[in-house]
Amino acid sequence: MNERDDFDARLRQARQRRGLDKGADDAAAGGPGGLPGGALRIGLRAGIEVVSALIAGAGIGWLLDRWLGSFPWLFLVFFVVGGAAGVLNVYRLFSPKRGARS
Repeated sequence: MNERDDFDARLRQARQRRGLDKGADDAAAGGPGGLPGGALRIGLRAGIEVVSALIAGAGIGWLLDRWLGSFPWLFLVFFVVGGAAGVLNVYRLFSPKRGARS
């Protein structure tokens, strides 16, 4: 084994450890049949993005309302802002990346 082959093997192992390359057993499991797992992962992430943005917005609004004594106005405003932020996060999740190849 020459020096270049040794380097290639170490590079492949490092990329697999970092999750940049899939191993042979991962590649077999993640083909076209791997779509439901990926779809479930993306769906859960989208749901978590929306719910967490709503909770954060509502929490900030509630805290500001308690501090300023203006309940429920800031709560409602930040709830809507949190919802918009959640929808924007889901849009970013599903929009194609610039410079990505088809």
